Amino acid sequence: MTDIATPQQLRDPNYMPGLHKAVPLGIQHVLAMFVSNVTPAIIIAGAAGFGFGSDAGAQGFPDMTYLIQMSMLFAGIATLFQTIGLGPVGARLPIVQGTSFAFIPIMIPLVAGQGVEALPALFGGVLVGGLFHTVLAMFIGRIRFALPPLVTGLVVTMIGLALVKVGIQYAAGGVPAIDQPEYGSLLNWSAALVVIFVTLGLKFFTRGMLSVSAVFLGIIAGYLYALVVGMVSIDGILTSWDRAAVFQAPVPFKYGLEFSFAAIVGFCLMAFVSAVETVGDVSGITKGGAGREATDKEIEGATYADGLGSAVAGVFGGFPNTSFSQNVGLIAMTGVMSRHVVTIGALFLILCGFVPKVGAVIRTVPIEVLGGGVIVMFGMVVAAGVSMLSDVNWNRRNMVIFAISLSIGLGLQLDPKAVQYLPDTLRILMTSGLLPAAALAIGLNLLLPDDLSEGSSDPISGGLAGHKTSPAAAE
Repeated sequence: MTDIATPQQLRDPNYMPGLHKAVPLGIQHVLAMFVSNVTPAIIIAGAAGFGFGSDAGAQGFPDMTYLIQMSMLFAGIATLFQTIGLGPVGARLPIVQGTSFAFIPIMIPLVAGQGVEALPALFGGVLVGGLFHTVLAMFIGRIRFALPPLVTGLVVTMIGLALVKVGIQYAAGGVPAIDQPEYGSLLNWSAALVVIFVTLGLKFFTRGMLSVSAVFLGIIAGYLYALVVGMVSIDGILTSWDRAAVFQAPVPFKYGLEFSFAAIVGFCLMAFVSAVETVGDVSGITKGGAGREATDKEIEGATYADGLGSAVAGVFGGFPNTSFSQNVGLIAMTGVMSRHVVTIGALFLILCGFVPKVGAVIRTVPIEVLGGGVIVMFGMVVAAGVSMLSDVNWNRRNMVIFAISLSIGLGLQLDPKAVQYLPDTLRILMTSGLLPAAALAIGLNLLLPDDLSEGSSDPISGGLAGHKTSPAAAE
């Protein structure tokens, strides 16, 4: 990277490379997160019943296209909050914002099968949760003690486990096709497997841009395969393109706004997790790109930008935004800390967000192809959670906390009817699985005494897997 700048300039967030170098670097940041950013909109549209496989296909999936459009637009705007800043808002660092996966397990129960009629309450939750997230910025340093790796690792793992089912369903043909003969067919799986194998090949056998954009390029390869085998047609792509407008401005309160207690509680609780994730990303960027710790001002500014970006997105039909972890690895790889480079990427996202034709092309990607990319992405979420858990001191106390939280959280995800007689608000919160797991982990971690791990008896595991107490612990 010495052809771009000196080592000192590369570590400076305020350095601006020449445009002929900054533009491709900025677009590279966007491509690394592009698929991840628009996927939540597709998943929520499908869960609500106006996405793939629904009657909305006859009209060109207008609502799903709008949600995709808003995902791009407000990811770009939230990224500008981070790179350029607005008063106390923004870290003024090369942080890329995008639609958060963390909120998907909360959003799916809120919209399941209810169509666009469920969106007002959903966006009311996004708005209030975003404002709550903004307030958290003032206290982020004080609440970190309540979210150690045991809690954050468990929550991130639960997010991934909640989503891997979606990836498998997409690869097999999508939820609407579950009762159809073609569900799980070799043709469907072949498209998903092309994406998976191309992604793996690029990730492990190439370097630079090809490796960083492996999922994006894998989906393009799957898309081309789908064209060859007839899963999508040129005429279908052209029809979708022609139906979409060249330009469309975002519409405030397009779907209305309602304030549901379940939605508000769910989004506010998940804001804690998202805030701590952002702290980790900011620290990773400053360490990887500048070789230093993040300042308190940078962490607070980044959290402000998370919250404000999410709140503004909720007004116009966008989903909660958070810092994208893919960006941390990209900066560590390129060594370019320039926030202005990421600003260029943000402007590219905003441009795409104003042009519905971009969303119109994205919606023509067969769900099986998207499923291949989703399997990789959500599997990486689980892996990230396991990586966080590797930092945990696995004494008896922490094993008990993890075991109870995971069992109840995952169990409620697997069998939502177990709480079907609870009031609607509680039922929605409980069946997400994520919130009860997080609440249990946080509560037990704060309440259980540290000396739980020091007893000589183990009534819970009782010597499971040949566990023996060390001499030091026995004392």
